[in-house]
Amino acid sequence: MVKKAAVQRRKSGSVRAKEVDLLTGSSAPKDVAPTLESEIGAEVRRLRKSFDLTVSELSAASGISTGMLSKIENGSISPSLATLSSLAKALNVPISRLFHETGEQRDCSFVKAGTGVRIERRGTKAGHLYDLLGHSLGGEVTVEPYLITLKGDAVPYTDFRHAGVEFIYMLSGKVRYRHADRSYVMEPGDALFFDAAARHGPEELIKAPMTYLSIIIYPRRS
Repeated sequence: MVKKAAVQRRKSGSVRAKEVDLLTGSSAPKDVAPTLESEIGAEVRRLRKSFDLTVSELSAASGISTGMLSKIENGSISPSLATLSSLAKALNVPISRLFHETGEQRDCSFVKAGTGVRIERRGTKAGHLYDLLGHSLGGEVTVEPYLITLKGDAVPYTDFRHAGVEFIYMLSGKVRYRHADRSYVMEPGDALFFDAAARHGPEELIKAPMTYLSIIIYPRRS
């Protein structure tokens, strides 16, 4: 009996190990199924923004307090049918629209190679080219992935400073990158993740051609 139990434990452990192997390396929560309240809140927020209304303006139009409206948009309460009816009337949509199924309509942005949108930013004048590779369509945070190319006439620029965090992954060339009071020599395969509120940017352009992926993440404004 003891031997049989030991074999069963080994088999059980093997199954668990295989299950662990199938899990993502991310520490993000695994259960991401949205609640009805969160789906209604997301749809109310999406509609409000599509009509270019502030929380205060929709609050006044629907007769619902700003505090209550914020809780509805955050999915933290379950609004009554009367409340939803008032919101639908203020937004000039049928109440059924607030129950719009969003489970399979997830945020996705696809950009073919070479078709990223060229963006003008502060570093552009210093010969730094920014190609936006996608954009987040909704949610609580904004994500901006860029392919950054330092042209032959590029010059060092270390005065970038903005909200959120930034992740840089070096693709080609060699750059000394400054963040706050430290600098890092970056070559293909090197990565840097940092608080973007501190001054940062390429301090020394060592080897061309220089390209790197930059992903900027910051809270979305309401």
